[in-house]
Amino acid sequence: MDLQTTIYVMVGLSFSLYIGIAIWARAGSTSEFYSAGGSVHPVLNGMATGADWMSAASFISMAGLIANMGYGGGLFLMGWTGGYVLLAMLLAPYLRKFGKFTVPQFIGDRFYSKGASMVAVVCLLTASLTYIIGQMTGVGVAFSRFLGVSSEVGIYVGMGIVFLYAVFGGMKGITYTQVAQYVVLILAYTVPAVFISLQLTGNVLPQLGLGSMLTGSDVSLLAKLDSVVTDLGFGKYTTTTAGSTLNMFVYTLSLMIGTAGLPHVIMRFFTVPTVKDARSSAGWALVFIAILYTTAPAVAAMAKLNLHSTVNTAVVKGGDLYAPEASIQAEGRPDWMKRWEKTGLLKFEDKNGDGRIQYYNDKSKNEAAVAKAAAAGWKGNELTVNADIIVLANPEIALLPNWVIGLVAAGGLAAALSTAAGLLMAISAAVSHDLIKNVFVPDISEKNELLAGKIAMAVAIVISGWLGLNPPGFAAGTVALAFGIAASSLFPAIMLGIFSKKMNKEGAIAGMLAGLFITLFYVFAHKGIFFIKGTDFLPLIGGANPFFGITPEAFGAIGALVNFCVASLVYRVTPATPSHIQAMVEAVRVPRGSKLVDGAH
Repeated sequence: MDLQTTIYVMVGLSFSLYIGIAIWARAGSTSEFYSAGGSVHPVLNGMATGADWMSAASFISMAGLIANMGYGGGLFLMGWTGGYVLLAMLLAPYLRKFGKFTVPQFIGDRFYSKGASMVAVVCLLTASLTYIIGQMTGVGVAFSRFLGVSSEVGIYVGMGIVFLYAVFGGMKGITYTQVAQYVVLILAYTVPAVFISLQLTGNVLPQLGLGSMLTGSDVSLLAKLDSVVTDLGFGKYTTTTAGSTLNMFVYTLSLMIGTAGLPHVIMRFFTVPTVKDARSSAGWALVFIAILYTTAPAVAAMAKLNLHSTVNTAVVKGGDLYAPEASIQAEGRPDWMKRWEKTGLLKFEDKNGDGRIQYYNDKSKNEAAVAKAAAAGWKGNELTVNADIIVLANPEIALLPNWVIGLVAAGGLAAALSTAAGLLMAISAAVSHDLIKNVFVPDISEKNELLAGKIAMAVAIVISGWLGLNPPGFAAGTVALAFGIAASSLFPAIMLGIFSKKMNKEGAIAGMLAGLFITLFYVFAHKGIFFIKGTDFLPLIGGANPFFGITPEAFGAIGALVNFCVASLVYRVTPATPSHIQAMVEAVRVPRGSKLVDGAH
């Protein structure tokens, strides 16, 4: 069976499985639509949470970012996994004890204000829609390469698949579909990693292969990679950081607290029967997540070494990287490069007309490397590789069997679609339950509320598809912005709602609005995205990264600090929190039982 047919079969089987599960587990009530009836087993919920949380950014982009950034890319590992621990330990049990399955509903009841709930809905929609851009971008990348269609067509197909199992299945259908998607994506991520680790180091575990000696050599994989990239003018792989130490710290913190504030992950803890089960499923989810996250650094390093070995043939021969025969002939480039060139995510331009591909850092501060490249007749870097293709192209670069490449295609799509479905569920619940039922039409029937939820999700799919067709950047970068928005708006309100019984509605509302506004303004100034694409506010704020060199993707932590400060100041000069609300907060902080807690007199 040829490669393209194998890919069609693998992806087709996975899609059939998802749709079949959605039909079997379709929601028949609002309880099943929003929280799967609260009857999911903790282990299964842990797998679903893992799939929900490990998005296209985790599967497709994260290893690519680490491959490009080296050591500095570790901030994504630390931020996202650390944030999940923060969510599991500090928030999930208390929110589960509270008994309300959406973040805006919790904020509205805790801060005894429909206004607070509506502000939370605005924050949730902003973060979730931004997050979906990354998922749809990932869907487009995967489809454009593996199914031989444009990324635009790929996004349309992805929208259709999500519509089938999310709109009809609700949280119940999404949960069991995500269990299947987790199995697909984790196999797709780890199987190629095992193959490549065996090829390069002889070690079956990629996590150990990362620190092992290369097969038939007395040089370790990381030492060889450091030698290669520095010779080509790139930063040393094992020590390069992401900007300043302050920016790296703030970036990591922003990802952590953004993770803890993501509404679609928080909702997962309401699909299990009890608070104890919520804690158990959080632990299982961490185990399932760790399998991918401990593999990612190995995938990144091995993919980067394989890429350089393919293009810069001197890496394999052990010769001079700037010798006449050091780089691969353009006409003789491997089939995988030609296939990825069709997507536009890998580009080659023969700048010096020598018929070979030179892949190096022509803007390097390493003067010796630049001088050697010039002496060899190189006239600039000739290969552009999008970070989003590293994981998807990895098995092709390593010449793995066709079925492994097909499995990776199915896994990349599973990662993107599973998170997209979770985000759409959060958006649907915010619109139909938190706005329509709790604010505008309190006496709406269950049947009409369910219909409203499905319509809201369908509309969200259309909007997210449009955003995916007009993305502001690569998948993981866009996702980082979404985490920053969640960090600056929702996380402080949730934390203060649980751990500060004196925080009042005025403080919470002012804090959320302040955090959201300052973060979005900083992002607008640098990216010019969302509703005013192309707008440049840089002169107004004093140039790029004016706030101590902090990048817009990392600014969520600063927005959160502003949120906390504004909320703390406002609550001190406004009416005190009612006594019955303070008593409710005290009760919520005792994580026993699973009864509903509300702010009624």
